Amino acid sequence: MDKQRLAALTALTLLPLAVACGSEKAGSDSVGAGVSASATGVHWAVEDITVDGKRSKAPGDAYLRIADGGKVKGNLGCNNFGAEAAFEDNHVTFDRMRATEMACEGVPPAFEESLARTLSDGDLTASLTSDRLTLTTADGDRVTLTKQEAAPFYGTKWTITSPDTDGKAHLTFDEKTGQVGGSLGCNKVKAEATVRDGRITLGTASTTRMMCDTSLMNTEKTLLGLFDGTVKYELDHRNLVLTSENGEHINATAAE
Repeated sequence: MDKQRLAALTALTLLPLAVACGSEKAGSDSVGAGVSASATGVHWAVEDITVDGKRSKAPGDAYLRIADGGKVKGNLGCNNFGAEAAFEDNHVTFDRMRATEMACEGVPPAFEESLARTLSDGDLTASLTSDRLTLTTADGDRVTLTKQEAAPFYGTKWTITSPDTDGKAHLTFDEKTGQVGGSLGCNKVKAEATVRDGRITLGTASTTRMMCDTSLMNTEKTLLGLFDGTVKYELDHRNLVLTSENGEHINATAAE
């Protein structure tokens, strides 16, 4: 990680946040019923942030989700974060924010820092419609979020994000046929797939026989390691993690 990136995210991790107003404690069950009831339990994708009148579009992975008890988990665009939310009427305060310190290509550290500081800027006014949440600071800076529905496991095109194939590798599970098909990044693939109790038993992979550049072929070799065995799977909203028997993690996200 470069020194500037590390310095920015270290500052972000140690960012002091305002405490909840009044006698309410962050994460308390006694929160404002209106906005709280409608905003919790929803996956809110960050659409953009506006700071000092300048609007910045958010990276595709940025989101936040507030559980019923006020616990918050989310992503700033590259780094995951956690916090606690306290509601009062149409206001919300995020407290105790902590973030990871990863470096990701294509995600400016400045965006992540701006998003974290805006979310932590004390008492935020929450404006809520059926599918949009806007959080506004006292100075007029704001974060715009949209409701995002969860992706079903079956029938979704799961684009592999790690290892990186520049979006060329993807898998789709078919419940009716009991198969998985897609692309390994260069070659097409198909195999039997039995899904049960958080595990997927994958049969022998049937693939095409094209040749691509060395890096892509090495990635295909990694993905082929999933087959002829049983993998664990974890589905979190629009993200899928496959873990092979030797502990290799394959990450995928639902295609738009």
